[in-house]
Amino acid sequence: MSTVEDDDDREIEASRAPLLDHLVELRKRLIICIVAFGAGFGLCFAFAEPIYIFLLHPFEVAARLMAAETASGGGHGPFALMSALSGFTDVPEGGEGLRLVFTAPLEFFFTKLKLAAFGAVILTFPVLAWQVYAFVAPGLYKRERRAFLPFLAAAPGLFLLGAGLVYYMILPFVLWFSLSQQIIGDAAVTVELLPKVSDYLTLVTTLLLAFGLCFQLPVVLTLLALTGLVNAQMLRSGRRYAILGVFIVAAVVTPPDPISQLSLAIPIILLYEVSIWCVRLMERRRRHEDEAGTDVIPT
Repeated sequence: MSTVEDDDDREIEASRAPLLDHLVELRKRLIICIVAFGAGFGLCFAFAEPIYIFLLHPFEVAARLMAAETASGGGHGPFALMSALSGFTDVPEGGEGLRLVFTAPLEFFFTKLKLAAFGAVILTFPVLAWQVYAFVAPGLYKRERRAFLPFLAAAPGLFLLGAGLVYYMILPFVLWFSLSQQIIGDAAVTVELLPKVSDYLTLVTTLLLAFGLCFQLPVVLTLLALTGLVNAQMLRSGRRYAILGVFIVAAVVTPPDPISQLSLAIPIILLYEVSIWCVRLMERRRRHEDEAGTDVIPT
């Protein structure tokens, strides 16, 4: 006679290996990760300038809209910038091209290196995550492996969702607020925004990381529930404190305007509710499996 728990225990015992074998396996996984990251780095560095220009596109559109507003006195704003970035409205033509500066001889070169490294991590994340999973999978029960795989697939999608929110919603507010601080048209004094190439990349990557990591909340909470550290009742009872913490984080990582803060806070609160639903669903499934595992199965 056997049970589901006995089958899992035998599977774990069969996967046991000496320490040297684990080290050999770890070396293999690390080599694959290094090769993948190196290939992604080389590819991103080869296209570093087009990627940087793509990241500059919101800034360019914002500068054109601001120039058109200054020339015609029209009522543009961040929502008009969001509409133009999304392709719903046309971008004004003409005006001076966007100007950025670098103040050190190799500053733009090192900026492209940082951009290539950041892009390589994003590009090769599926490979890196799979290697981590492949290394730890032999030590997991079969049901734990089945539960882990959906999160492995969901993490990149959630990160891209957060990155899209930054590109099409948060950056327009940041850039429009920055451009609105200029003093142009006064013959005596001119205050013009001329950002450094490294500073702009730092701004964009910081926002992308902040939003992308915050959007991993369902993955993190569900994995914590899988290990038994949290449960659905705990998450429901701590909802008010979670909402307060979300708004504090949003106030820290977003520009000083309420719309940007709400743009981060509201999706995270919704993701928190999705996390509660996922944890409750996982707990229900685990109860069913435990109940089925207690039944004696004749051999």
